[in-house]
Amino acid sequence: MEQWSGMIMIVAMLAILYFLMIRPENKRKKQAEEMRNSLKKGDQITTIGGIVGRIVMVTDDTIVIETSDDRVRMELTKWAVSTNNTQQQNAAADKKDKKADKEEPAKIEEGSESETK
Repeated sequence: MEQWSGMIMIVAMLAILYFLMIRPENKRKKQAEEMRNSLKKGDQITTIGGIVGRIVMVTDDTIVIETSDDRVRMELTKWAVSTNNTQQQNAAADKKDKKADKEEPAKIEEGSESETK
């Protein structure tokens, strides 16, 4: 009987390991791959080396970016992209818009109450 309880503990520990470590890492990898596949011309990106630039051309495996106003161009592999700053800016703007939309009705209601008194 003790053999089974020991075996159950090992299986439980492996399940916990999977849900706390392996699954979240796979999810992050999938999100990064989706971000890299959705890169398009005009996006501003940051590479894993810290280089910031705007995409001017996209192929299946590589991208070409301009890094400054001097039109310096660099060809990079897609796996070198760390973040898509354009997507992050759009997401931040959407959050601000949603937050502002939620706050505006409350302000309007306060103003209508003072008018009726």
